[in-house]
Order: sequence, then structure tokens, then C-alpha cells
Amino acid sequence: MEELYQQQQHEITEYHIYKQLAALSQDEKNTGILNEIAGQELAHYHVWREITGKEARPNQRKIRKYIRLAKIFGLSFALRLMEKGEVDATTFYGSIAGRYPQALAIKEDEEEHEQKLIGILNDERLNYAGAIVLGLNDALVEFTGTLAGLTFAFANNLIVGSTGLVMGVAASLSMAASGYLASREEDVDDTNPVTSAIYTGSAYILTVVFLVLPYFLLSNPYLALGIMLIVTIFIIAGYTYYISVAKNISFRKRFVEMALISLGVAVISFGIGMLIKVVFKVEV
Repeated sequence: MEELYQQQQHEITEYHIYKQLAALSQDEKNTGILNEIAGQELAHYHVWREITGKEARPNQRKIRKYIRLAKIFGLSFALRLMEKGEVDATTFYGSIAGRYPQALAIKEDEEEHEQKLIGILNDERLNYAGAIVLGLNDALVEFTGTLAGLTFAFANNLIVGSTGLVMGVAASLSMAASGYLASREEDVDDTNPVTSAIYTGSAYILTVVFLVLPYFLLSNPYLALGIMLIVTIFIIAGYTYYISVAKNISFRKRFVEMALISLGVAVISFGIGMLIKVVFKVEV
């Protein structure tokens, strides 16, 4: 009975999360979807209230947490992260279905209906995910290799960092222009070419800033190079985790693919940098 009461509290908490997100949404379609899911959660709550005979208070801390996540990372990310917790709930519902047949209908909702509804949300951040990936991928692949090559060629942090930063600013403007043109060619109703350009350029320059920062903070060029590669892995892991949750896809496959490409280019650039230093006898 205690577990039933916990599920009852869980349902009323999620009801309030969906209702608050629906009230905050400026998109009519999203408002309708979120209200529909909220209605499901409230219906589940009433089922368990009849059995337990008790009222349950929503978890205000959890409500605030997911509202903040939705505001920062978008609806799809926050809601899919929340729905990952439903795995334990559906297992529990299956275990009590023999005694409480109502649990089967609730289990079906948790496994199918909500995931389908979340999948058709109009999430601006996901609409522009392609633009962000374009900026991130290009910056990671180009600048891990560029900074690695410059490190071995010059072995001077100030020169490497300054050169990387200047190149990064110029390249981000170029990437923003490319993002704008690509978005216009695609002619997708849900995206704006100017917004696509801003997402692409911003993702590019922010990535470059994080990659060159170790060269301005450290004196040893090879230590800065090592830190830069670690930062690269963290950036890849962070964004891949976001996409894997928001789009409900495999984290491991995308992470390994991006990491191998970025680090592979860096390794090749190591060799090119060493070759240039030896052949041209570059000393700074």
C-alpha cells in the first residue's frame, strides 16, 4: 500500500508539471499536447486515490526541477528525462496487475501514449539541432586538429591560443553564413534562416573558446593540448547526452562516432605539425 501511495504522489506531481508547462507554452499545439498528458496523469492519480483512500501532495521540488530543465534545455529533453523514471513505474504496475487490474491500463499509458505525445512536441531547440550540430562538429573536428598541429609546430601557448581564437572568430562567421544559406535551401517551415545562422555561429565560437582556453591559462603547451582533448571529450559527451535524451536515441553509438572523428583528426594533425617543425625547422 505504501508503494501505491508513492505512485499516487508521483502521478499528481507529474500532473502539475505538465499543467505548468502547458501554461508557460506559447505554442498552441504544445499546450494541447501537454494538457492531454496532464489529463492522463490526473486520471491515474484518481485511480490510486480510490484504492489508498488518501490524498497525496505533489513534490514541489521535483516540479521546480523539471520546469527549470524545460526552460533551459527545452521541452523534449526535460520530459523525456522525466519519462525515463517511468521504467520502474511500469515494472511495478505489471507486478500488481493481478491484484489491481486498473494497473494494466495505466501501464499502457506510461509505455505508449505519453512517449508518442512527447515525440510530436514542437521544440524549438530540437528544430535547430541540425544547426547546432553543424557548428559543434565543425569546430571540434577542425580545431582539435588545428590546435594539435599548432602545438607541435610552435610549442608556444600564447601563439597557439591567439591564432586559434582569431581563426575561430573568422570561421564562426563563415559557419553562420553557411548555416543561413543551408537553412534557406532546405526551406523548412519550422526553422528561420537567421535563427539557424545564430545557432550555428554561436555553437562554433563557444566550442572554440572552450578549446583554446587551456592555452591562455597554462604555460606548458603539451599539458594545454591534453586538457584541450579532455575538454573535447566532455563537449562531445555533453551534447550527445542531450540529443540522446531529447530524441530518445542511443548515446553510445553517437558518442563513439563523434569522438573517433575528432580525435582521429587531432592525431593526424599531430603528425603534420611534427613534420612541419622538423622539415622547416620552425623555432619560436
